[in-house]
Amino acid sequence: MFLNRLLETNPALADLTLAWQQDGTLLPDTYVIDLDALCENAEAMKAVADRHDISLYFMLKQLGRNPLVARRLSELGLAGAVCVDAREALVMAGEGIPLGNVGHLVQTPVAALGRILTARPDIMTVYSVEKAAQIDAEARDQGFVQPIMLRVIGPGDLLYPGQYGGFRIGELDGAVDALARLRNVRVAGVCSFPCLLFSEERRDLVALPNADTVLAAARMLRARGYADLQVNMPSASCCHAIPLVSSLGGTHMEPGHGLTGTTPYHAAHADACERVAYAYVSEVSHNLDGRAYCYAGGHYRRGHVGQALVGSSIDASRRVRVTPPSDESIDYHFELSEPARVGDGVLMCFRTQMFVTRSEVAVVSGLSSGEPQLEGIFDTQGRRVR
Repeated sequence: MFLNRLLETNPALADLTLAWQQDGTLLPDTYVIDLDALCENAEAMKAVADRHDISLYFMLKQLGRNPLVARRLSELGLAGAVCVDAREALVMAGEGIPLGNVGHLVQTPVAALGRILTARPDIMTVYSVEKAAQIDAEARDQGFVQPIMLRVIGPGDLLYPGQYGGFRIGELDGAVDALARLRNVRVAGVCSFPCLLFSEERRDLVALPNADTVLAAARMLRARGYADLQVNMPSASCCHAIPLVSSLGGTHMEPGHGLTGTTPYHAAHADACERVAYAYVSEVSHNLDGRAYCYAGGHYRRGHVGQALVGSSIDASRRVRVTPPSDESIDYHFELSEPARVGDGVLMCFRTQMFVTRSEVAVVSGLSSGEPQLEGIFDTQGRRVR
């Protein structure tokens, strides 16, 4: 999906990734993150966001919850980490990373509330009065008031399977009455996901009905006296999306794939601001019946992988078609359309969610100055491997 764009916007990363596979620095099934390119993307995005009075929480689940990346983004002035679940929040808190929005897309379980609230998140997303009450009880024990954000749902909103939950907009008034009786949480924002998506027909980002629902909820809360609300409108967050969110009335965004130049908008627009900041490398394992097979482990079923470069370097490589395993199968191998030499590198770049894979994640700095340094190799849950 992003191989051409990788070669166009970051050929140095492609070259280095194959070189490190060939010299044994990297095992097959490794994602390589270019920290320099990612930080350049983040700086560009923050500059646009500052001009439009938008705050950015960074989302790193798709990059394996990497604490090294998180630390650099915090140093650049982004507002904190989006932690979609408790495991991610615990990783970030343990590394001293400021917590931004915790609990969207997965509610925080009771057993993790104490440790996570100790880190004082900016805001916690809740789907129910019951979860808010649990947060209230823990915040009362710790002696502070925790801001919460309400995930809201309208009748025409898009919700992805596995992500159902939130306050129906028609029932919001009653829910807010109940929340007002809790003394150690404070309603401080509203959100939904996704609020924007890329339209193939328009070749641009468009606002979904979810965005209207968020705005309606914000108006309702303001009419009840709630002020300084976060109006959080995530999905496809990148430089191009920021003016749209600002014009709609949003205050916060959550860049993830935008930080690595790998949203669908980037795939369709060669002039998009952000460069591709990661690559995936494997190695030819064997051949059978006119096809080669390389090691997998990093397959993401919505990744749209289609092509790879096979060889020992970019100059000594050829392009082949890639067939991923079916969704019901374990991704032991990717199938390549032609035979290849066993041991050759296989370079790909596709949309990923590293935290659901069993890959390793290598972080490289200094590539932009021609002096690449391996900062470390991590697992996909943010733990350093070596």
